[in-house]
Amino acid sequence: MLINCTAYREGHKLANISAEQISDYLKQPDTFVWVALVDPSPEELNQMKLEFGLHELAVEDAQHGHQRPKIEEYGDSIFAVLQTVELEKDEMNLGEVDVFVGPNYVLSVRNRTHQGFTDVRTRCEREPHLLKFGSGFVFYVLMDTVVDRYFPILDELEEALIAIEANMFSRDNPRRNIEALYALKQKLNTLKHAVFPLMEAASKLYGGRVPRVCTNTQEYFRDIYDHLYRINQSIDSIRDMLGTAIQVNLSLIALNESAVTKKLAAWGAIIAVPTMIAGIYGMNFQYMPELAWKWSYPVTLIVMGIFDTYLYWRFKKARWL
Repeated sequence: MLINCTAYREGHKLANISAEQISDYLKQPDTFVWVALVDPSPEELNQMKLEFGLHELAVEDAQHGHQRPKIEEYGDSIFAVLQTVELEKDEMNLGEVDVFVGPNYVLSVRNRTHQGFTDVRTRCEREPHLLKFGSGFVFYVLMDTVVDRYFPILDELEEALIAIEANMFSRDNPRRNIEALYALKQKLNTLKHAVFPLMEAASKLYGGRVPRVCTNTQEYFRDIYDHLYRINQSIDSIRDMLGTAIQVNLSLIALNESAVTKKLAAWGAIIAVPTMIAGIYGMNFQYMPELAWKWSYPVTLIVMGIFDTYLYWRFKKARWL
């Protein structure tokens, strides 16, 4: 679906145009066209391919979707794949933004994402002194917005880890803690797969041989790389903490199992003494000592009680009970 199609000149908006007018405006000097699509059909992409002269391999990647984050050059144009990460009802939603950037056009294609980029267009139009740099600046703002949306996701995952760590020592269900830790690990891996390849790709946009459309915005892309580097370092740090938390939780499970085993062994010893005495005198041999004695029964019970009381005291002192 076509969301927006606008022509700009010297940092200022000219007009909202139709898809059929794109090629006419591209011929005008100092003018670039910015088009936004959401979940487009193959027919819509093919129309954009004809209007902008897009490379067929880039269009094929945009049609198939589910691409790894990357930035590729096709002559004077750039094709970028950015992954969006959205946390909704404790579920991680992974989307994709494909961006085609040329000397006088920007085409953004959103797939499987709920958050739009209306604020991006507003931000660009609010800064005409930067928008006059053309498609390179728009590409920067799109990329910067995607990266900035990683930060709140990272904060939520870090808070989730802190909450799980607090529950680990409250003797809650350890299985639930393990499941929560591994679910959090999966989310971190999803975010890592979106950030790390993009960090490698962003390093191509500043320093050395820079694509022509990014020539005037190198310092801005360096700022994006710094943000991605910080996010990547934070992810690695949280993953290390997560690994430690998993080990601690497994150790707590082992300790709990050991405590249960000790309790069972202690109660087994306490029960074994009267069972042994009762078993001996239950044999009813004719010449057993004290068998016919008047006080045999109460004395036997007292002896059992004394032994069990002593064993209970010893196990309690040893913290087995």
